[in-house]
Amino acid sequence: MFWKLRKRSIDLSRSGVSMGVVNVTPDSFSDGGQFMEEELAVRHAERMVSEGAAILDVGGESSRPGSDPVPLAEELRRVIPVIKRIRSRFPDLLLSIDTYKAETARQAVAVGADIVNDISALRADPAMIEVLQRSDAGVILMHMRGTPKTMQLNPSYKDVVAEVLEFLQERRDELVSRGIDRRRIAIDPGYGFGKRVQDNVQLIRQLGRFAELGQPVVVGISRKSTIAQLLGNPKLPSRERLWPTVAVTSLLREKGAHVFRVHDVRPNLEALRMTEAIVSDD
Repeated sequence: MFWKLRKRSIDLSRSGVSMGVVNVTPDSFSDGGQFMEEELAVRHAERMVSEGAAILDVGGESSRPGSDPVPLAEELRRVIPVIKRIRSRFPDLLLSIDTYKAETARQAVAVGADIVNDISALRADPAMIEVLQRSDAGVILMHMRGTPKTMQLNPSYKDVVAEVLEFLQERRDELVSRGIDRRRIAIDPGYGFGKRVQDNVQLIRQLGRFAELGQPVVVGISRKSTIAQLLGNPKLPSRERLWPTVAVTSLLREKGAHVFRVHDVRPNLEALRMTEAIVSDD
């Protein structure tokens, strides 16, 4: 399993990788406001790299349930200087831009981003496909029901796994038909994005079905409210959801996930390596 990203590919056939979250936002559910200043965001990135992050995912707009969109100019102001600084500091690090806006993606790729992480699977901005056609960046297609503002307003599914699978396969095939190399495409079932707790549980239990699509599978369950609800404590602060996150990381690695979008790099990476050491046939 290789993921083609600009001028290189990463081998995901034997080892999963950590994607560290760099939220340059005032309102993200877990660390909103902590890294709004450019210097703080860069220091946070340096810490994640020192802990073993293979990818950093930089975002300037919160996608927590109920969040409002951020104007393009403000998103650009938040993320582009940070991406420039991180790229200068780490020339060989893989960088991802977390956005559904084509212009943000275009400028981020121009200053060094290798991946476009689009929570709308390229549906929110029709110009996003052109950004990918004109670049060789990788792309993450995520499933989301509605928008961050509306996604948790009574979501329902007849068969959540089948419906999410069908959506991601259709989006992948659409991109391929538009000239995007299939090897550049990763998929993300979108834990917590328009899903109930029971939906997230089914998507965890049956993650292996997503791996069967033949694309790298990205997962983002880190510190999410589903963890607190499954523990029977919905008010559990996000910072206290670390070790349950690590447990789910191990389970998802065993079930075939490749890229783990996390807030806490080192413990989740150690969980990946321990799981791989135990389940490997070598």
